[in-house]
Amino acid sequence: MPQEIKYPLLAKPHIRLSGTVDQLMYQNFRSQLDACPLEGTLVVALTTLGGDPEVARTMADDIRLLQEHDGREILFLGKVAVYSAGATFMAAFPVDRRFLTRRTRLMIHERKISKQINLEGPLRMMVASIKAALHEVEQSILIEEEGFRDIVRGSNVDFGDLREKAPANWYIEAEEARDLGLVLDVI
Repeated sequence: MPQEIKYPLLAKPHIRLSGTVDQLMYQNFRSQLDACPLEGTLVVALTTLGGDPEVARTMADDIRLLQEHDGREILFLGKVAVYSAGATFMAAFPVDRRFLTRRTRLMIHERKISKQINLEGPLRMMVASIKAALHEVEQSILIEEEGFRDIVRGSNVDFGDLREKAPANWYIEAEEARDLGLVLDVI
């Protein structure tokens, strides 16, 4: 059976997102979501090279809340590139509601931070500055690991394996993602 017949809803996504995951994408996402039918299955299509992981987590939270509040079935369709923050957003969808188009690539990596600590002034202030930076890194690692667990939940990928591959930017081709159970199918 052709995939188009098997998954007819995926051919006409209700929400189409493309570009950098940022506040502008979030506004576009909310506008399209607000315009969606109030009942029935929704399809969200995404193509992105990445962006702000906190915006991706916000969009993911909107999906989670809609699924929990309304009991809606919401499907994810990754197209061409689902990198970085895109994978964070995809993690909001259960594995059995994730799809990729042929030749799509996922890319999962560790969060990145760029920060300088300027140590100048009273000694106690230096300790506070160092502790604040350390807490930021520690919390970012915890958030990253929550996201990694969400990505692999229900798949054949072990959390430890993902953590091991993420520092080197793990690229996963669509069929491999399906075979690993990270998505339900490739269309």
